[in-house]
Amino acid sequence: MRFSCWTGKYFNHSSTLLAVAMTTAVLYSMQAHAVDWHPAKGPLMTRWAEQVSAKAPLPEYPRPQLVRERWQNLNGLWEYAILPRAAVINAEQFPKAYAGQILVPFPIESALSGVMKSVQPDQSLWYRRSFTIPEKWRTDNQRLLLHFGAVDWHAVIFVNGHQAGEHRGGFNSFSFDITPLLKPTGENELVVVVTDPTDSTWIPRGKQVLKPGGIFYTAVTGIWQTVWLEPVPPHALDKLVLTPDIDAGTLEIRTLGSTPFENKQTRVKVYAGNQLAGTATAKNGEPLLVKIANPQLWSPDQPFLYDVVVTLHDAATGQQLDEVRSYAGMRKVHVAPDQHGINRIFLNNTPLFQYGPLDQGWWPDGLYTAPTDEALKYDIEITKKYAMNMCRKHVKVEPARWYYWCDKLGLLVWQDMPSGDKSIGPNDPDIERSVESEQNFRQEWSGIIDQLRNHPSIVVWVPFNEGWGQFKTNELLAWTKSFDPTRLVDGPSGWTDRGAGDLHDMHNYPGPGMFPISKNRVSVLGEFGGLGLPLENHVWVNDKANWGYRNFQTKEELNAAYEQLILKLRPLVAAGLSAAVYTQTTDVEVEVNGLMTYDRAVLKISPEHARLHKLLYADPGQTRTVIPTSEQAPQTWRYTFTPPAEGWETAKFDDQQWASGPGGFGTQETPGAVVKTEWNGKQIWLRREIKLGPEPLSDLYLAIHHDEDATVYWNGQKIWHGTGWTTGYTLVPLSAEIAKQFQPGQTGVLAVTCQQTTGGQYIDVGLVQLQPAK
Repeated sequence: MRFSCWTGKYFNHSSTLLAVAMTTAVLYSMQAHAVDWHPAKGPLMTRWAEQVSAKAPLPEYPRPQLVRERWQNLNGLWEYAILPRAAVINAEQFPKAYAGQILVPFPIESALSGVMKSVQPDQSLWYRRSFTIPEKWRTDNQRLLLHFGAVDWHAVIFVNGHQAGEHRGGFNSFSFDITPLLKPTGENELVVVVTDPTDSTWIPRGKQVLKPGGIFYTAVTGIWQTVWLEPVPPHALDKLVLTPDIDAGTLEIRTLGSTPFENKQTRVKVYAGNQLAGTATAKNGEPLLVKIANPQLWSPDQPFLYDVVVTLHDAATGQQLDEVRSYAGMRKVHVAPDQHGINRIFLNNTPLFQYGPLDQGWWPDGLYTAPTDEALKYDIEITKKYAMNMCRKHVKVEPARWYYWCDKLGLLVWQDMPSGDKSIGPNDPDIERSVESEQNFRQEWSGIIDQLRNHPSIVVWVPFNEGWGQFKTNELLAWTKSFDPTRLVDGPSGWTDRGAGDLHDMHNYPGPGMFPISKNRVSVLGEFGGLGLPLENHVWVNDKANWGYRNFQTKEELNAAYEQLILKLRPLVAAGLSAAVYTQTTDVEVEVNGLMTYDRAVLKISPEHARLHKLLYADPGQTRTVIPTSEQAPQTWRYTFTPPAEGWETAKFDDQQWASGPGGFGTQETPGAVVKTEWNGKQIWLRREIKLGPEPLSDLYLAIHHDEDATVYWNGQKIWHGTGWTTGYTLVPLSAEIAKQFQPGQTGVLAVTCQQTTGGQYIDVGLVQLQPAK
């Protein structure tokens, strides 16, 4: 039997979910309370906040890749209480009275919860509600599963006063079979008690802290994704693992059931729109292999999804025992050399430059939880509007529907493991985690991968970010690759690289920059940009706490600076850069460096820059070094720390009294520096005589790493001046007028001065030419 949702080109949940939502609305109406609710007064709200209904918050089916028709949504108003944390949690500790109502699934710290209170590590958050079971579920001899999308962090669940189970981890979904705990008739009581240490201990928490500020945000406690009930038959399909192979033209489906599959048969039908694309049958839970002739491939430009129907049968009688629906994308991601021998990221056997934002997934009114499904989808739609083809989901895991929209709309995803435990600096050894911390990390990370592995949009796993909780790096990278060999592994993103993983990932603010290409890995830019602009009436706080890595006063200034960053990316792509991640999708709390404001009301970066983004995906050509920097090999310069005489930057100046030494110049602790000569004073002056080659010169870029303000001259003429600092080597486009000063075969003097006020310091300069593709 085909269901109405299986129509059209893609797996379209809309018609099924409409029916499901109607059913759910009836079930929601069983709640007798839900009339007087209103959100708390938060610092900033989105336009979707007005659409949040206390009777039916987030009514959409929560698990798009394993769909059954019947389910009951438990989102809505629950009772809550905040009490001192108990050493032992049992029914005797149940609150004598509750403090009020909370709107699930919004975390208690959020405005949309209606409470907006914080919960401390020495406290427990209690939830309570009642539910009834439709009579047909009982008469059909169905087992009842209680599902939680996510609860942060340690949850203990009681049904009718009996413990149904407990779960640790803020980002994984989990379920319990509560059939034995149900009453024969009438209402059932559901109680959930949650404790959350946040950053007071080692738990994975992402950017949550008890004292928010800077790049860290308001803590989130308790239920923050949909809670729901599902009736399933005694023999049920609990899990599907879908593995496409575009080279062989096959889709493998592995099944897992709640009971052994002995004497059972599984059948699968795969549809392309309304057309049957392939079938397979297997016994006893063995893998099903579906041959798909001329498969339509999934990509950001054409996110084609196949519909999948899997049924479980009694092998002897042929009786159908269970049925679930899902979808799959036929796509492949791997690393290979391009036509120039440079390692690139390939999608569907073709190199594809990946560009998009660092996506925090925070909301001013819901914190971890988007107000509505439309809001959840909006961020992805805007990312696509910018002609970006990917995003990096930063130290957070989203509800399954967010990944569904990425699958449906065509957005590549790099998925981080939420960070926790202690941090290390760029040059520090890995930390030593406790046994409990390490076991939890492995359990949560494997659970995240297992939970998300069927989404075709996910192409990269990111176990570590910038040394946050980084331990046993190469072992964990290798384990991640072995657990899911169909995707790439970033190792790690930024800072403390150990030489392993598919990607060699630089963070460079504002950048851009890249690591040199290598034989075994791909060079990527995991974070750059961070251009900040606070807009009145669209900020979390109206004070000086608002910040970006570089701050601007107007949208015009911001957009001009952004355009320069994208222009600087082009020669890096030609030199071998395979991906770049701009910080970030939205402002978040006091961070104001988003493409749009925190409330999603204003696009600060103009979508017209999509035309520049599209240029990044074209054949970039190649780069040629005109004047080498000291990044790869030391280059000899004349230098002085004493203010020189007038004309020091000209070709005729006599610099024989200056010292001579190899670049770069600075202090060892400066990020991205390759120091060969120490400079720790307030200012340095450098000169270097250059003999240019005979090749024609055009489309020139200054290769520079400076900390802080620097000015560059060629034969006495100023060709560039920059303020502030970089965290690595970056390319700065030179205007056609300035490029004319460089002539083939010319001998000239490259002169530089750099000033320093505080922190690390470094200066090195070269020249690069972008040669277009033939």
